[in-house]
Amino acid sequence: MERQWWHSSVVYQIYPRSFNDSNGDGIGDINGIREKLDYLKELGIDVIWLSPVYKSPNDDNGYDISDYCDIMDEFGTMEDMDNLLKEANERGIKILMDLVVNHTSDEHKWFIEAKKSKDNEYRDYYIWRDPVDGHEPNELGSTFSGSAWQYDETTGQYYLHLFSKKQPDLNWENEKVRNEVYKMMNFWVDKGIGGFRMDVIDLIGKIPDKMITGNGPKLHEYLQEMNKAALEGNDLLTVGETWGATPEVAKLYSNPERKELSMVFQFEHIGLDQIEGKEKWDVKQLDLLDLKKVLSKWQIELEGQGWNSLFWNNHDLPRIVSRWGNDKEYRVESAKMLATLLHGMKGTPYIYQGEEIGMTNVRFEDINEYNDIESLNMYKDRLSKGYSHDEIMTSIYAKGRDNARTPMQWDNSENAGFTTGKPWLAVNKNYEYINVKQCVEDENSIFNHYRKLIDIRKHNDTIVYGDYTLLSPNDKNIFAYSRALNGDKILVVCNFYGNEVNFKFQQDFNYAEILLSNYNDSSTLIENLNLRPYEAIMFRVK
Repeated sequence: MERQWWHSSVVYQIYPRSFNDSNGDGIGDINGIREKLDYLKELGIDVIWLSPVYKSPNDDNGYDISDYCDIMDEFGTMEDMDNLLKEANERGIKILMDLVVNHTSDEHKWFIEAKKSKDNEYRDYYIWRDPVDGHEPNELGSTFSGSAWQYDETTGQYYLHLFSKKQPDLNWENEKVRNEVYKMMNFWVDKGIGGFRMDVIDLIGKIPDKMITGNGPKLHEYLQEMNKAALEGNDLLTVGETWGATPEVAKLYSNPERKELSMVFQFEHIGLDQIEGKEKWDVKQLDLLDLKKVLSKWQIELEGQGWNSLFWNNHDLPRIVSRWGNDKEYRVESAKMLATLLHGMKGTPYIYQGEEIGMTNVRFEDINEYNDIESLNMYKDRLSKGYSHDEIMTSIYAKGRDNARTPMQWDNSENAGFTTGKPWLAVNKNYEYINVKQCVEDENSIFNHYRKLIDIRKHNDTIVYGDYTLLSPNDKNIFAYSRALNGDKILVVCNFYGNEVNFKFQQDFNYAEILLSNYNDSSTLIENLNLRPYEAIMFRVK
């Protein structure tokens, strides 16, 4: 596979609303990001994935866009955005824009026009259907609960919204829609961005009449057209959010010969703590053997035919140290272990803001303290179905999206240094001891562990391109694998839990050097390794 700059890069996701507030209105903004660029440079990342900053009424925190070529007032101005791009590029950091083109806001000028009449020139920019027997056209459901069809009184038809009713779905079968999207993408490419993260991109080929939403028959045709119209020749990183992807499907997206995307986000590992056949809110204990199987499958099956993205967290997912680590007595150790496990693998790693300091899930007692539309709708829905308040809150504590959206914890001052005003969402109370200032100053911190992992990737082709081999696949406590390239071999051994365990490697080595460990005195006796709680070691072996 031809080498690309993004193979050895590390991406940092910023959720602007929660990152850093520069003007005291309680909402993070673009100038707030500019203020922290040196911090990100120190961490060592190469790319910022910026969650949406476009003009939006904010029904779904910016994923409902009313103008793709303007900036949300709360976040600043286009001049601020231009300055961010300029200052990031000066530091060797590229900006990845969040491309949300499955749907717009119902306040976008296209939809305002489309609603006016059935023969409006923008009508076919969206998906409209007549009622069937006085009801919705079919049983398609919204991700945010209830029907995916909303009745419009003006024209007597339903429009499709796979998310909020304020997020009508675009009609990608309409060539005019596609050309508008490509024109908008070129607007941002011309500004000097480094690429796009493509929100729910697997839905654009939907055929709602056949109940097909993801992976529709024309999806890849559209992506190849998009590549030709807006991406080709610009050396951009593009990553698609594809919830239902298998390795075979991922190859269709990311095989360079097909000229679609650089890579995809696939979520197979993320669903492993969900009770099969139920919703994400129905949680079960993670089985490490399942995790090993899934992550290894994606490592091996994309080999030479596609590229992988590596992530634990994003703005929609709970904090990984609370989810699969131990956010109490072993918070630091387990956060470092999870980081080591992921960053030693093949693919482009993504860090979500706060992950690098071990931020945790939040537990608000009152449902009214939550902001996320998905959680609030689920709460109402489950109450009506007979679930108790405590049962529902337990699910939200585990899986609610606001876990990822509490403000970034910069220091131990009021509101964690995020704002001088009242934050839009309450700060996690543990900011007094979990914050950036503390982490940067402590050489043994989670932050400095991430910094070292990033540096190791930059200086070791074996981490970037080496063959992956899972070791001890049936061990229920240890996740161990090797990476090998041109005679160089790196061994990663992680104790996934809080008990002491033993690892025996069935091969003799003359030499074992510790590249990184989350304990200061880890052993190099890899033929018989006693691992402490959550101990993770990356060796170079010969």
